[in-house]
Amino acid sequence: MIEMELTGDDIVRVLQQLHDNSQDLTPALKDIGEALINSTKQRFSDEKAPDGSDWEKLSDVTIANKGHANKLAGESGQLAKQFSYEASSNELVVANLQPYAAMQHFGGKKSDFPHLWGDIPARPFMGVSSGDREEIFKILGDFLD
Repeated sequence: MIEMELTGDDIVRVLQQLHDNSQDLTPALKDIGEALINSTKQRFSDEKAPDGSDWEKLSDVTIANKGHANKLAGESGQLAKQFSYEASSNELVVANLQPYAAMQHFGGKKSDFPHLWGDIPARPFMGVSSGDREEIFKILGDFLD
């Protein structure tokens, strides 16, 4: 599981104000969780990181071993599908459930992981894009209305 803490000052400030006003944020956080999962799944189609940069191309060795050039599409396709979120009154956790998700997101070196057939470059798929930030503010705005 990949764990990230959302530290965007503006988002955190709004969430803190809502929490301080004793509002149960669970409904808003559930909507945000759904939105983040949808945008993360879209990154697999777009082959882009949350910051909009393209994922690195696969090596010829990887393409030969996989039989295709889709960057993070494994045999089962589960990396792009197995997401979950947990929302409470003051916390949202969005996760990928595949055990190899962190390796694909952060990358890894064959010297550290001898079972790999080569180095794996980071191909970030978890995170908050600028579009996600806009959607989060829209959800929070709707929640306040």
